[in-house]
Amino acid sequence: MITVTNLSLQFGGSKLFDDVNLKFVPGNCYGVIGANGAGKSTFLKILSGEIDYTSGELTIPPNIRMSVLKQDHFQYDEFTVMNTVIMGNKRLYEIMTEKDALYAKEDFSDEDGVRASELEGEFSEMNGWDAETEISQILQGLGIGSDMHYSYMRDLNGGDKVKVMLAQALFGKPGIILLDEPTNNLDIDSVRWLEDFLMDFEGLVIVVSHDRHFLNTVCTHIVDIDFKKIKMYVGNYDFWYESSQLMQRLMKDQNKKREDKIKDLQSFIQRFSANKSKAKQATSRRKLLDQLTMDEMPSSSRRYPFVGFTPDREVGNEILTVEGLSKTMDGVEILKDISFRINRDDKIAFVGENELAQTTLFKILVGELEPDSGTIKWGQTISKSYFPKDNTEFFEGCALDLVSWLRQYSEDQSESFLRGFLGRMLFSGDDALKPANVLSGGEKVRCMLSRMMLSGSNVLILDQPTNHLDLESITALNNGLIDFKQIILFASHDHQFIQTIANRIIELTPDGMFDRSMTYDEYLERK
Repeated sequence: MITVTNLSLQFGGSKLFDDVNLKFVPGNCYGVIGANGAGKSTFLKILSGEIDYTSGELTIPPNIRMSVLKQDHFQYDEFTVMNTVIMGNKRLYEIMTEKDALYAKEDFSDEDGVRASELEGEFSEMNGWDAETEISQILQGLGIGSDMHYSYMRDLNGGDKVKVMLAQALFGKPGIILLDEPTNNLDIDSVRWLEDFLMDFEGLVIVVSHDRHFLNTVCTHIVDIDFKKIKMYVGNYDFWYESSQLMQRLMKDQNKKREDKIKDLQSFIQRFSANKSKAKQATSRRKLLDQLTMDEMPSSSRRYPFVGFTPDREVGNEILTVEGLSKTMDGVEILKDISFRINRDDKIAFVGENELAQTTLFKILVGELEPDSGTIKWGQTISKSYFPKDNTEFFEGCALDLVSWLRQYSEDQSESFLRGFLGRMLFSGDDALKPANVLSGGEKVRCMLSRMMLSGSNVLILDQPTNHLDLESITALNNGLIDFKQIILFASHDHQFIQTIANRIIELTPDGMFDRSMTYDEYLERK
């Protein structure tokens, strides 16, 4: 158990958190959410002891081992993968190192024998003999094959290093696990394995993530950081989001009878209590929701950008035909004999392990690259707008303020219109006069989405649009694309984003492609 009492953190003259009172209990998984810069990672660092708090009290039982997902992927370059993971249990690694040093001595004394016996006993109590088997299972679950288990960390690519660091955090049955963005750089199978691991984990898990599907699957509680306060709510992310929207509506209607409010709440909780299938977490969540009262429902003060796409005209019957498309880059075949035809109302998610294939295809479709062979034919009624994965060229070296930047893409050139538009995208007041070249990653994405909204296009092509966005912006974009009634072609890592938007999946593979009208969950089950 972790108990936080009257905790505050002050940087310079301003407080990041104030008067935080929370209790984290084993058997639950707590998802920490908040806008970019709200202090999610900082809060985890306070819990882990990496950062000191200004006032208050943080209580963690001394006999409970805490494991933390480390962010320095180069820290262990001189160690093997196996030893790096074992270091997740510091005491076990110390015992193994001391044992090896003793047994390597040429003048092994009686005192050494006594010490070795003590170490062997402690090693056995910590299930040291099973360590390599457990590590192998975790690594393979995360997609690190047995042939890499004794490789040096310096020889691994960045994505595999991330997986090893995650394995380090999960190893050895710690009492508490702290994870900051654990699904970054994980493939579909690795994320699903991690979800199962955490749902079966009997200890305490606290996780920061922008992945809504992950939060919905594993979390029993949501910890919301907002306006210098940290509050805890029962339920997963979807429950937090929808209940906060419900409470806002109810509070606006002061004349609504309390009985009607209670009826709405009970109906809402009943719907969510029946949700999610995995046994332990689902059962725990249902019990918690059944005990929920109206006073415990969240009322968020979060601001969501407005994202809505309005086409100037509908698409005709002829939209896009692609035949025999192939492309080789730097001697590597990226696309091989790709053929498909787009139909009215298609919302197509392009998936596959090679993200470069998706990006290359999108660039060919919008005319930024030429194929080596094959043809593409757009219909006469089509107007398209493209969201590139790399938006550097739109902002680097651009000293225009945001009003002037957006004016480049708007038919209405008036200051009032442009400022109003930027305001809905959360650039209000002086923020609308920021130079374009100093924006954060999330701010650049919101500007690129504004550019697309002004285009009036009936075909939207989006390459990883949720990168750099906070949960509020992801949710707003997700809802905006669900409401768009024309054609969407997109690639994303966000499970819920794909599941709620796509009605057709095209998987790009080294040998060609797989194409079928289905949801993302149906595609994963087939896979």
